Amino acid sequence: MELLTEERCFISEWLRPPADRGLSIARARVAPGVTTRWHVLGGIAERYLVLEGTGRAEVGESLVADVGPGDIVLIPPGARQRIENTGEGDLVFLALCTPPFEQAAYRDAES
Repeated sequence: MELLTEERCFISEWLRPPADRGLSIARARVAPGVTTRWHVLGGIAERYLVLEGTGRAEVGESLVADVGPGDIVLIPPGARQRIENTGEGDLVFLALCTPPFEQAAYRDAES
């Protein structure tokens, strides 16, 4: 089931095994022309694995990278982040979180 988040992207959780507290995997989809809100995950490292589309990832104050299928973006715990869909179709990526994503770790960082 895909849910629209306040962050302006659609998320569907794919993996959160109860016996494995080391990883969660979610599929994220960002519509054309949309930029997600700046946000931070406290205590959680996240990796975006781009599956479809093109975008521009921003992490912290210094990393800005154009991304496409096969690219991986590493987001350290506590780093401010957002991603923009720069293409004409959906930007689709996997969000791999270690430890697993918890809503309590999410903080909106939009100025």
